[in-house]
Amino acid sequence: MKRDLAKTLSFLTLHFIVGFSVAYAFTGEVGISSAIAVVEPMANAVVFFFHERVWRRAGERTRSSDSPSGLAFHC
Repeated sequence: MKRDLAKTLSFLTLHFIVGFSVAYAFTGEVGISSAIAVVEPMANAVVFFFHERVWRRAGERTRSSDSPSGLAFHC
């Protein structure tokens, strides 16, 4: 668990640094770059949530169409 948290925090730090650097390269503004670097991961988290829901539903449809009776069996 500690390792997972450490990896998450290190990835978050890298994500912030990359986001800030790219935004700064385009804008040359520290404030705008900081805002983008903070807001972008939050927006991605929301998109990821809905992305996972779509994939889960697609998987459920695939499983139900693969079963011989047309019914999905979940283990």
